Amino acid sequence: MKKKKNLAPEISECSHRNIKQDKGFVVCQDCGLIMDGKTFENTSSTSDFFTDSQRDYERRIRISDSKALQDPVIKEKYERIKTLEKWFRDYKSEFTEQKKTIELLKSHSIGLNIDNVMFKEIKDRYLKYNKYHRHNYQNMIIIFLAIVWMQIKDTTHIRIEEFIKISRELGHKINKKMLNNAMLKVKRTENMLKEKKTIADIENEIKSRIKIVFQKDLNNITYEEVQEFFSEKIEYEKIKIEMLLLADKILNKIPYSQIQNRNYKAFTAGLIYFVGQTLENRKIFTQSIVERTSKFSSTTIRKKYHVLKDLLGDPQELELKAQ
Repeated sequence: MKKKKNLAPEISECSHRNIKQDKGFVVCQDCGLIMDGKTFENTSSTSDFFTDSQRDYERRIRISDSKALQDPVIKEKYERIKTLEKWFRDYKSEFTEQKKTIELLKSHSIGLNIDNVMFKEIKDRYLKYNKYHRHNYQNMIIIFLAIVWMQIKDTTHIRIEEFIKISRELGHKINKKMLNNAMLKVKRTENMLKEKKTIADIENEIKSRIKIVFQKDLNNITYEEVQEFFSEKIEYEKIKIEMLLLADKILNKIPYSQIQNRNYKAFTAGLIYFVGQTLENRKIFTQSIVERTSKFSSTTIRKKYHVLKDLLGDPQELELKAQ
């Protein structure tokens, strides 16, 4: 009691402005008085107490964030979130993240010949799809990769498995089933937005694709590989033009039922070999040469060749050559 009386003048003179919470009690830091609830509520230093508390809270958050970013696993997730934000933010404007993905795919030397025109077609197709659908980051990546593959598959000789392998190396979680499902979704959306095609339209579209692949694969057979059969390069170029014209005539004779459910790229490989067998010298375009340029096995090429042979007869006796 005597000690408390000696402290009374100090306590009474203290304005109790410097107060903080200590072990569950609100204590004046100047005189040491433990404030009761009523005195604490009426004091003017309450806002200072909460301000200091907020600063401590923010400081702890900054420290914990800094420590977290030093963890490689957490840092990778953080970078993924930032990439996700970019994909959502600029997919309608700069398209930088998508373009970066294409450049990375091209850098792996897998034959992705994507020029500015094709890039614009990919972008337009992707934006048209996203106009009607909202997806999370992973689905946006898969849809984008599916559209890229749909755009290049007619002009590249790489297999879908190789495309998926490179995509995985870039860090995208994707497999063949996921890619096929994504392509079906894109096609379903596009079919919803346009008029239905007639059977004649579909037939012309498939045959046009076959012609494109036929010309591309034929041009990939260099003169050096067959120069022993020619005296000069111009003869080889002339034969290639004749083969293209003959392939066009053959496709006009083939009914839609024979190509609608076939792998048209494999069919094209067989067609190149078949047309090559119509030449006077049948050793120029061998199965091994067609196998190299088409990336299909000799067994597949031979099967497609026999399908054409059953439809059109022996290539050496083909009547279309005289037309």
